Amino acid sequence: MLSKKTKYALKALQYLARAKDRGPVLIAEIARNEGIPQKFLEAILLELKKEGFLESRKGKGGGYFLGRPAEGITLGAVVRKMEGPLALLPCVSQTAYRRCDECVDEQTCGLRMIMKDVRDRTAEILDSTTLADVEARVHEATLLAQANVLDYVI
Repeated sequence: MLSKKTKYALKALQYLARAKDRGPVLIAEIARNEGIPQKFLEAILLELKKEGFLESRKGKGGGYFLGRPAEGITLGAVVRKMEGPLALLPCVSQTAYRRCDECVDEQTCGLRMIMKDVRDRTAEILDSTTLADVEARVHEATLLAQANVLDYVI
């Protein structure tokens, strides 16, 4: 399960991806529009900036903006930076491998086999999905929802 910190990071990045043509965005605006506590968001945005996902500008007209194009920021990269490894078990992690203490034989461990598949599929989806992809899906869903609204105006 994603932590609130990671969920808020992804929401803030999506907001900034949508606002890319407006220039820097104030923390207060993101917090208000995305329902994120402002103090918590400040810490999250600083971490995202440190990792290169964001940049900021101080002073009048300042705020945060994406550090690279939305097409270049994958959900997998963000989740890993905020949460750590994607793997549910340490024995299937590619970045933080550790043998499970109670494991008798990794080669025949059924749980390990399944959790490796879970890690692989999760990584496949998150690493191939960018902020731009998410925005395109939201736009498509919005258009579909609007097309399905019945209009009874006479």
